[in-house]
Amino acid sequence: MVVKVYISGISGNKEVKKRQQRVLLILDSKNIKYDVIDIAEPGSEEQKDFMQNKSTSSGGTISDPTPRHPLPPQIFNDDEYCGDYDQFDMANEIDEMEKFLKLESAELTETSKAEIKLENGDVKENEKEQLEPEQAPENTDSSVPNGEQKDSAEDEVSNDAEGAQDS
Repeated sequence: MVVKVYISGISGNKEVKKRQQRVLLILDSKNIKYDVIDIAEPGSEEQKDFMQNKSTSSGGTISDPTPRHPLPPQIFNDDEYCGDYDQFDMANEIDEMEKFLKLESAELTETSKAEIKLENGDVKENEKEQLEPEQAPENTDSSVPNGEQKDSAEDEVSNDAEGAQDS
């Protein structure tokens, strides 16, 4: 069984366009195989009539809450009607997409079953050498004169002495 999404590639209604994009995006994110049927393409009048006659929900939008004919997107599983955008969105929200699309678990695209084996803390000696940077001896910075380093150490000692006198 194949999920079919009926869309209109030339719809002037922005809400219809957004709904169509969202349906396809969600199906892609859930790895569900589907066919897109554009009812606006030349020569697809028969498919358009099928969608309009078999759809039981109107797919109404805010700008057109009661359209004369069902608006895309309309979702079918082969020739069996599943629902319109609002029903699709609700099924997605309550995590019942398989039920909505009338799919069996096996019909969903299988996800990768690859395993990654992580070794916790085991580092081989040659890898360890590559990871550890060479250690440089401390206080080898030639830009700081030795007298300044001593002065800062003396300042710390005098600060400690002042702190002891204040107590």
